[in-house]
Amino acid sequence: MKIAVWDTYVTRGDGKIMHFDILVPSDFANKVDIFNFGNDYLSTKPFSTKELSTKECKFCHMENATQEIENSINEKGYYIIEMENCN
Repeated sequence: MKIAVWDTYVTRGDGKIMHFDILVPSDFANKVDIFNFGNDYLSTKPFSTKELSTKECKFCHMENATQEIENSINEKGYYIIEMENCN
């Protein structure tokens, strides 16, 4: 499966910058839904964050999905890769 990677940075309540990627199918282009995926992920965190917007979340590139990523996308529509300050 070919996927689109949306590079995302969000400021936490403590001032740290979270960095994570939202992965969706390559033909999925609904930005509102992509932001909603990111906000769903953020709602699982025990700290406050700002809302996502086009300023914090931008299309980055395409790549091939691993089986784990593909399974998650088939199940819930997206996959998150945590990069920095996500916990």
